[in-house]
Amino acid sequence: MSDPFTFATAGSIRFGRGVAAAAVPDIAALGARVLVVTGANPARAAWLAQALQGQGCHITPCAIPSEPDMAMIEAGVALARGARVQVVVAIGGGAAIDAGKALAAMVPATRPLLDHLEVVGRGLPLDHPPLPYVAIPTTAGTGAEVTRNAVIAVPDRHRKVSLRDARMLPHMAVVDPALTDYCPRAITLASGLDAITQVIEPFVCTRANPLTDALCRAAIPVGLGALHRLMRGEDAAARDAMAWVSLCGGLALANAGLGVIHGLAGPLGGLSGAAHGALCGAMLPAGLAMNAASSTGPVSARFDEIADWIAGALGGAPEQAFETLNRWSRDQGLAGLDGLGVSDTAREAAAQAAATSSSMKANPVALSLDDIHALLHRAR
Repeated sequence: MSDPFTFATAGSIRFGRGVAAAAVPDIAALGARVLVVTGANPARAAWLAQALQGQGCHITPCAIPSEPDMAMIEAGVALARGARVQVVVAIGGGAAIDAGKALAAMVPATRPLLDHLEVVGRGLPLDHPPLPYVAIPTTAGTGAEVTRNAVIAVPDRHRKVSLRDARMLPHMAVVDPALTDYCPRAITLASGLDAITQVIEPFVCTRANPLTDALCRAAIPVGLGALHRLMRGEDAAARDAMAWVSLCGGLALANAGLGVIHGLAGPLGGLSGAAHGALCGAMLPAGLAMNAASSTGPVSARFDEIADWIAGALGGAPEQAFETLNRWSRDQGLAGLDGLGVSDTAREAAAQAAATSSSMKANPVALSLDDIHALLHRAR
């Protein structure tokens, strides 16, 4: 069969149109004082606050206007402690979901945030269990509703790093595809390519297992086809499919691993301020080509499968599939690294950082620093 493996995820996963509203009574049962974490537009989550208030909850709002950094998390912790919150609910894109996860973890903690951050801090485990946490994504991309880490920017170090603990898996993940309807086209594209990257990298990584394989093998062709349809126009069935693919990506990456694309996207995001999903999308074709060229045996066969799926969704010959994906993404409006504001200096620093990143440890082949530079050049 395979080597032994462990599979961990959120306490419960609720998926389907209408599940967000239906979950409100169960969220309210977790605690009466609720921190509701939102993205830059809190009005989109007003219905949730009103519904929870209707269940007798006291709501403390916390808006996260951009990808979370240390200052935002520290301010949110102070706000939550002052309100004596008992449960954290985040509704929004990946930034809001990660921020909520970090806040639920840090409100009960006695150590400062930096003590628990990887790379720039001490990477210590949490000294207290997190508050109950409910994640409700409104974009189909990061899969953060079923992962055990939160990505936090550290501006003075020009890095994005993880706060990570097995206990940070949400108490409840509520994936309602209706909340992603009419998401702006550019966000749909970037987040969708992130979701596709997050079912491709675990599929070819060194820690893949039969359960993550089953998720990824089913999700990759579905995601490619659904994103292709969404670039042509609004499509409820394609929204449902992308929400499912994003969920599969979160489940897979949390239990297998990622690779060079995410190994680079983390430091590049911190150095350039570019959106994570756009960075992943810009590097995906080059990363696929680089890894496929050096892969042999069963792993090489997996890249052949991916090429077939790309050709099936986007057209063209499988032999040119990775370049087809690159041209298609650019034609839909996705910028390359230059257009995303990634400088030569940032590329050099990211290459150095990626060589020792946690994501790179699971990459299917060993890449040299020259290989990484070549990938970054190709993704410009």
